[in-house]
Amino acid sequence: MAASAYASPMEKTWYCLHRMLCAMVLLFLIAPIFVVVPLSFNSVPFFTYPLPRLSLRWYQDFFLTVRWQGALYNSIFVAVSVTLLSTVLGTLAALGLSRPKFPWRTAVMTVLISPIIVPIVITAVGMYFFYADVGLLNSYAGLVLAHTTLATPFVVITVLATLTGFDHSLTRAAAGLGATPVTAFLKVTLPLILPGMISGSLFAFLTSFDEVVVTLFVAGAEQRTLPKVMFSGIREEISPTIIAAATILTLFSIVVLTTIELLRWRSERLRGIRNT
Repeated sequence: MAASAYASPMEKTWYCLHRMLCAMVLLFLIAPIFVVVPLSFNSVPFFTYPLPRLSLRWYQDFFLTVRWQGALYNSIFVAVSVTLLSTVLGTLAALGLSRPKFPWRTAVMTVLISPIIVPIVITAVGMYFFYADVGLLNSYAGLVLAHTTLATPFVVITVLATLTGFDHSLTRAAAGLGATPVTAFLKVTLPLILPGMISGSLFAFLTSFDEVVVTLFVAGAEQRTLPKVMFSGIREEISPTIIAAATILTLFSIVVLTTIELLRWRSERLRGIRNT
């Protein structure tokens, strides 16, 4: 948005300074991420600038090596399982919390979102000892449940935000017309909260796909996910293939976040918050 034509010189100066500060903060945040992207096209196995030649050899190594392909498959399998489970659990929790007469709403909400508040190392240690007692350590089931614990709060928050301002008289009107609770949910509530559910599921997918700390504690040798292989590679050997994998993850995250923003815009338009 441009500065007003009636703004004073001081206001115009502050307008330009404010934009410059915002651009500098944005550059400070994203520069460390994008500075490694050119290194993934380096033809030599060294992290050096300027690049001697451009090459796709590290991307070929990523897509054609059994080690990296197995890790990518494990990450996708776990992330999809976590997304399905956390979307169902988070949506049910958000629907319950959105009811006007829900008791102890603040306390229950605090407990539900605590996995993203408590330091991740403390959560990982707690999961390690608990899963060791119940026999879920070093298994796909334990890894999926651990990631679901971390991903569900994001679904709860996004769906609950979608339900803010939801007119519950619509479901009461559907019930008055003879619709069963399931029909009222499928025909009235679900279309309105669907953008929030999809946004929450995308956040859940990214949470599981990028998670490494809990994976190091809970997963075994057979559950080698992509972030775990990258972390091990950093400790054992510095290979540019790690940079290629990080570039692919970064591009994938940008696509997902853009989709989430489009869904948020659509949700606001459906609820009448945004006109166009």
